[in-house]
Amino acid sequence: MAGKEEKVEFEGEVTESFKSGMHRITLDSGHETLGYTSGRMRRYRIRINPGDRVKVELSPYDLTRGRIVFRER
Repeated sequence: MAGKEEKVEFEGEVTESFKSGMHRITLDSGHETLGYTSGRMRRYRIRINPGDRVKVELSPYDLTRGRIVFRER
């Protein structure tokens, strides 16, 4: 039985915010991705604004969408 697939973590900067917790993120490598806030961040109402530095988890299968797991102060 195969274990869980490993997620790939990247850091980047939020460039644009959309409704329902979606954000356009420019990664440090130069690529752009679309990210949503993780459940724990929604639960504790952590706000993310354009210009914030964030950590994003991406699946190795789809590098265009990811989950924001951490907002740097």
